[in-house]
Amino acid sequence: MGAAMPEMLAYAGGFDQGNITHEVIEAGPVIKPTETINFAVCGMSHDHIYGMTDSIIRGGGKLVAWYGAEPNKIERFRKRYPDAKQVMNEEAILDDKNIQLVLSSTIANERAPLGVRAMKRGKDFLSDKPGATTLEQVEAIRKTIAETGRIYGILYSERLEVKAAVKAGELVHSGAIGRVIQTINIAPHQVVQGGGNGGGADPRPDWFYKPEQYGGILCDIGSHQVDQFLYYTGSKSAEIVESQVSNVGHPDHPQFQDFGDMVLRGDRGFGYVRLDWFTPDGLGTWGDGRLFILGTKGYIEARKYTNVGVNKTGNNLFVVDGKQQRFIDCNNVDLPFGRQFVSDIVHRTHTAQDQVQALLAAELVIKAQMKAKWVKLDEA
Repeated sequence: MGAAMPEMLAYAGGFDQGNITHEVIEAGPVIKPTETINFAVCGMSHDHIYGMTDSIIRGGGKLVAWYGAEPNKIERFRKRYPDAKQVMNEEAILDDKNIQLVLSSTIANERAPLGVRAMKRGKDFLSDKPGATTLEQVEAIRKTIAETGRIYGILYSERLEVKAAVKAGELVHSGAIGRVIQTINIAPHQVVQGGGNGGGADPRPDWFYKPEQYGGILCDIGSHQVDQFLYYTGSKSAEIVESQVSNVGHPDHPQFQDFGDMVLRGDRGFGYVRLDWFTPDGLGTWGDGRLFILGTKGYIEARKYTNVGVNKTGNNLFVVDGKQQRFIDCNNVDLPFGRQFVSDIVHRTHTAQDQVQALLAAELVIKAQMKAKWVKLDEA
């Protein structure tokens, strides 16, 4: 740790290499979960379900049952988790008193109603993002939480399951860059990709292109980014200053939104989010996601999934303060979410995710979607 970067790189930047450090976070001992729960998967329309399931398993959860409606998803899930029991409908999971937690990546506009039903049956719920697609759904979730005392988690994986984002949070909360002023999130995505947990292992289904089902681009992939805005700025309330959406490159799906952005103003900071579905194949991954955090005493940049033009390694963190420039390789950072969430289920706490903040993010992206101006660009 702390070794200087190669002379060529330091010189190219015009700085003495003495104030430029290249750090690799060393792998620590494996932190074993202290609690265990039984959980089930109920709906797997988006491939995020694999990352969600693996996170809870790492955290001490035991997958005991699962249900899926799409034949192409079912066989893949069965092969990956052969020891879990397949059931034929949602009710078989909701009626099972031995199941404590239900995970779902069903069609986006069906997640909140399923979660409300699960909570009313005495189970906690972990939704893929977006966790809701209408303000009425958000209100129903809040009402059911108040009535039942259950947990409604939303796995905003671009913060909770990205090692560079976790490390950025540690630095922000330690005061490394002073008070956070603004976050900027650049979040390109790819409609057709090579598979994995990103959601594009198969051709996109019809619901993917319908705003009433997927929520719209600001609600859908914007939810990751607004979660980060709230978390890093520490804002407890916020408003949408401006938002817009467009369909620039998908004329065969005229309702689809392939570009969107929004400006946010919180009680403790500012935010800007840009979203698109235009990642080119040459990148080699589904998106060059970037996070910029401006502070009063420095700034942070996270290059989450690749280091474009340098190498294909993700989890790259850059930190500049009053004394130095740092590059931090975060690939050995611990991901605590699954372990903390399982513990929260057992102890009725909210360590893994602030419940109020999670639902505020869901509310804000819906408001951004409702407020968004549809922009039609002139033909080139």
